[in-house]
Amino acid sequence: MIRIPVSLAALFFVSGIASAAEPFDDKFRQLEEVLPTPNTIRNAAGAPGHAYWQQRADYTIRARLDENKRTISATETVTYHNNSPDTLSYLWVQLDQNIFKPDSDARMSATVASRDAWAKARSDEDGMRFDGMRSLLENPGFEGGFAIGAVRGADGKPLRYTINKTMMRIDLPQPMKPGARLSFNIDFSFNINDAKIQGGRTGYEKFDDKNDLFEIAHWFPRMAAYYDVYGWQHKQFLGAGEFTLEFGDYDVQLTVPADHIVASTGELQNPGEVLTATQRERLKKARTSSKPVIIVTQQEAEAAEKSRASGTRTWHYKAKNVRDFAFASSRKFIWDAQGYKKGGTDTMAMSYYPKEGNPLWEKYSTQAIVHTIEQYNKYSLDYPYPAAISVNGPIGGMEYPMISFNGPRPVKDKKTGELTYSKRTKYGLIGVIIHEVGHNYFPMIVNSDERQWTWMDEGLNTFVQGLAQNAWEENYPKSRGEARTIVDYMRSRDQVPIMTNSESLLQFGNNAYAKPAAALNVLRETVLGRELFDFAFREYAQRWKFKRPTPSDFFRTMEDASGTDLDWFWRGWFYTTDAVDVSVDGITEYGVSTKNPEIEKAWKKAQRDAEPVSVTAQRDKGTPRRVDAHPELKDFYNEHDDFTVTNKDRNKYSESIEGLEDWEKALLAKGKHLYLVDFSNLGGLVTPLVLEIELKSGKKYIERIPAEVWRYSSKKITKLIVTDEPMVSLNQDPYWETADIDNSNNAWPRKITPSRLELFKTDRFKDDMMKDFNTPLKTR
Repeated sequence: MIRIPVSLAALFFVSGIASAAEPFDDKFRQLEEVLPTPNTIRNAAGAPGHAYWQQRADYTIRARLDENKRTISATETVTYHNNSPDTLSYLWVQLDQNIFKPDSDARMSATVASRDAWAKARSDEDGMRFDGMRSLLENPGFEGGFAIGAVRGADGKPLRYTINKTMMRIDLPQPMKPGARLSFNIDFSFNINDAKIQGGRTGYEKFDDKNDLFEIAHWFPRMAAYYDVYGWQHKQFLGAGEFTLEFGDYDVQLTVPADHIVASTGELQNPGEVLTATQRERLKKARTSSKPVIIVTQQEAEAAEKSRASGTRTWHYKAKNVRDFAFASSRKFIWDAQGYKKGGTDTMAMSYYPKEGNPLWEKYSTQAIVHTIEQYNKYSLDYPYPAAISVNGPIGGMEYPMISFNGPRPVKDKKTGELTYSKRTKYGLIGVIIHEVGHNYFPMIVNSDERQWTWMDEGLNTFVQGLAQNAWEENYPKSRGEARTIVDYMRSRDQVPIMTNSESLLQFGNNAYAKPAAALNVLRETVLGRELFDFAFREYAQRWKFKRPTPSDFFRTMEDASGTDLDWFWRGWFYTTDAVDVSVDGITEYGVSTKNPEIEKAWKKAQRDAEPVSVTAQRDKGTPRRVDAHPELKDFYNEHDDFTVTNKDRNKYSESIEGLEDWEKALLAKGKHLYLVDFSNLGGLVTPLVLEIELKSGKKYIERIPAEVWRYSSKKITKLIVTDEPMVSLNQDPYWETADIDNSNNAWPRKITPSRLELFKTDRFKDDMMKDFNTPLKTR
């Protein structure tokens, strides 16, 4: 400890100034240099401006599923509303099925991760699997993609069109003026892909019982988005960047085999034609039930599997104000449902699954849907649609309005027939349903541009998914969301900023899902606090429901609604690959001098006595001394040392005290302990400091210091900590809430890191070919 005169105390309030020799790196400079300039369409507060506009597209579709040929043929009428201030001479339409063409950009531009990963895989996770090789060899032979039969205007006359891979331009005979509405028709068909071979977000699954299960998505030509920031969003579909679409109303008739059950976006318009009286009665009961009600039982589904109906049946669905439409169809479906009505939500949670999904699906799927709606409503907006559906099929996890495709199933032992599932499968199912149903909120309602920014739906949704999982049960297994789960990625190589286009992302899952979710958790728990964050996040969802936000709208809304300048946070977490790595470099203890010589000289003597005794003094101890043999040689200085208090000292103290006011005298007597703590920002990402301080008495407390402590110097700072008693330890980020990538330098004094050393017995019989050759051959 060092004693300082009280007049120097002001020194500690000017700590952390960068030295003149260091270039000043302002981590707190504003984002105006990066974000687009606010305007009347998107204002400076992050809200839609008074001139906000967006296009609209309504669809009438008549489609037929041919189960034997595994094809869909259809005709659609698109009614396009030009709500923009621009005159359009042509329209762009998405043909996302064309990704399955053998010569698509997605297939032709595919590469392997590296030569080493290809030839020298360290595990089955790194290497090529059987199904991967099958896909590689069979994909070129699959005749995928749209076959466009005709494109006609409302008058029946052909329209000129040009197909550019996954996009189609329709040239208009007359320019489409602002406020105009235009209808046109497209005839189309395509071969449905085997989801296990061609992959993708749609396809069919073939079961051993010779039945198929179809999950059909991006199955019709859809209007490309046209909006104020990018104009036409006609980036080619390469597989990673998903879908950017317009809202509209849908009228869809799906003709399928007569014994199929259809799950779909929208509300069923003709239940009397496609459902039995028993099924309709069960649905009525489900609407007010407190638990799922079985609509099609497993016994009924198993009976349907054993025969094939010869005819067809048409299921008629309508959906209002949705941005897409998907469906699933199979005779294998078990179907259960439960109504949920609260606040502005009145919906039916429904699950469709083959018997191969039980007992897991019957127990958890619909419960997870209801739980998702309860939790997401709390943090964003009231679920507005009449249905929320989870379907088990070949697609591991994919979302569309009102319907999602989810994969996890139990495993059946081939010998015993026993059905079991792992803990990972159970929580994987619950988690993926929460995630995919949650996508109804982001981006199906808060309609971000997925083709441009994957994080705006996946990252935000993964964050809210984490909140919902926490509300499912205590200690829910976590893989993403909390700050501690992103540390390995933050210290890894080959990173790109979150603000990178969807098709250029490295480490896709970590970058687009995990890191944004972790960032928002840090923002909620450490930077803003839950109250401010939750208000701002819900404000964002409310402002932008059924509209198309951009990153700047999210950033600005969060700042506006929380009343906090967060430019430093967005810059560091979203625009860089910097990491949090704060080092506690050193601590010096100071005490305020009381000026009292009785106290101060005693303190100095104690400091001197605490110094280590020199080796020479230790070895000379007990050696005969002259003054011991001749005590007459001792005088005043043998009885007193430098720490003896003299009358002159006492007089000087009395004189100095006389000139002080009462509050100044009280300040000298407080006995506070002052610590100068040096911190280094080794990772580059500025962060709040979360300090756990332990005092001599054993008391511990947390001191939270905002990130602005780094505003004068982003690399090194000195912070003053004042305590009532001596401090014995300090730990930065004790709860691992800031994603610090190196905890070994966070504590003072430094902590020993425990680990384990594994010992292995020497294998003396390794590579014994003679022994291996004579090993008995196993027979089945």
